[in-house]
Amino acid sequence: MTAHKEGDPTTLNRLYGRSVGKPLRAAQQDLVDTLLPRIAVPEDGPVTAQRLFGEDCPLHFEIGFGGGEHLAYRADLLPNHGFIGAEPFLNGVAQALTHVRDGKLANVRLHNGDALKVLDRIPDGALTMAYLLHPDPWPKAKHAKRRMMNDGPVQMIADKLKPGGEFRFGTDHPVYVRHALMVMRRFTHLFEWVAEGPDDFRNRPSGWCETRYEHKARTKMGHEVWYFRYRRR
Repeated sequence: MTAHKEGDPTTLNRLYGRSVGKPLRAAQQDLVDTLLPRIAVPEDGPVTAQRLFGEDCPLHFEIGFGGGEHLAYRADLLPNHGFIGAEPFLNGVAQALTHVRDGKLANVRLHNGDALKVLDRIPDGALTMAYLLHPDPWPKAKHAKRRMMNDGPVQMIADKLKPGGEFRFGTDHPVYVRHALMVMRRFTHLFEWVAEGPDDFRNRPSGWCETRYEHKARTKMGHEVWYFRYRRR
């Protein structure tokens, strides 16, 4: 995840955490070498629906897509929308490429690296939806500034969403829940929490699929999972 310099919450600093895990299988490496260059987000210039998909379609952005299950599910569900996913972990990108290939998903573009550097190049008000699902919690207080749910990134997400656009955030970590709610309370002038009661954030909403990480957290680790929806005012 990306941290921000003290005193300037929107300044991109550095990417924390690992970017490569176990060696890729031959088939995965082939996808990274051949498919990723064809659907990669350009390295510079504006990131727009017209530039990426050739038309002015609704634009979605997922920050840290893990293995890409949610991104692929949403892209298959909404074939006329454009989806951008950013993930620093190469093994996750390889998994996502498998979903793109198998699902023949022409409406997906991927970035292997820092999500905020891509988000920063999206024009203000261009996004229909933004997703942040199970980010690294950085549970120690001294690492709180490394969390994606902080004032700088949230302000950037707000800037990029169109009025009525939606920001979805999910986590299974209680420390992160408390921190995220504290941060979002500072943005009530920009976001409306779409929830009438506890059931609305304790139960997975329609159109929000269960990822492998979430399934493991719930069934093997016994964690409760929380789902938050915020609408851009």
